[in-house]
Amino acid sequence: MSSPLDPSKSAAVAAEPIAAPNFEEQFHVFWQKNGTRVYAFCAAVAVGIVAVYGYRAYQAGVDEGIGEKYAASETTAQLQSFISANPGHQLAGLAQLRIADEAYAGGKYADASAAYDKAITMLPAGPFGARAKLGAAMGRIAAGRAAEGEDALKKLAADSAQAAPVRAEATYQLFTLAQGAGKNDEAIKYADQLFQLAPTSPWAQRTLAMRAMTPSLAAASATPTAPVIQVAPAAK
Repeated sequence: MSSPLDPSKSAAVAAEPIAAPNFEEQFHVFWQKNGTRVYAFCAAVAVGIVAVYGYRAYQAGVDEGIGEKYAASETTAQLQSFISANPGHQLAGLAQLRIADEAYAGGKYADASAAYDKAITMLPAGPFGARAKLGAAMGRIAAGRAAEGEDALKKLAADSAQAAPVRAEATYQLFTLAQGAGKNDEAIKYADQLFQLAPTSPWAQRTLAMRAMTPSLAAASATPTAPVIQVAPAAK
């Protein structure tokens, strides 16, 4: 993601003071300790985005005890107790997101959408905040509030401030909704948007396969050119 430094600027860079570890580096320390437990609860249920990068959840030193208490919280009751004991802490927002995921996994879609809404207010802008918004949209759709959920997905798909994976998943969900409703023109529109937005993403690959296997969509327009798969360095 970063580019090599220009050698001509190396002297100027060397003269600059060394920055203190940023939130991302601090989070990496936390993730090494608790990543498996966090991932188990934060992997998307119907919301496929896995977005650990960029989340500013952990503050070194003073927050180490809070991080350990968060990692030890496993049940919904324990998570709720953690939130009550640590109001305003960023890990409380992540705990709320876990509660929402659990409600969705249990088929309690109305409860899940409400829990995701609460998580949105507790999480900063970024990957986990976007996860909460995707979850809230999908929860509404699963709870029978399709118009509200679809409107939320459209806002996410059109929001240039969101990361491409977030917009890609929202667009894919809109494609599947349109396809399921037999709205071929609309489905094709979302498919084309997705191919332009994130042509090498898993969402684009799924859309390409679904479009090819659906006779009504295949007949409605020419099959799009398969995206070129580019090998990029693995992000860690």
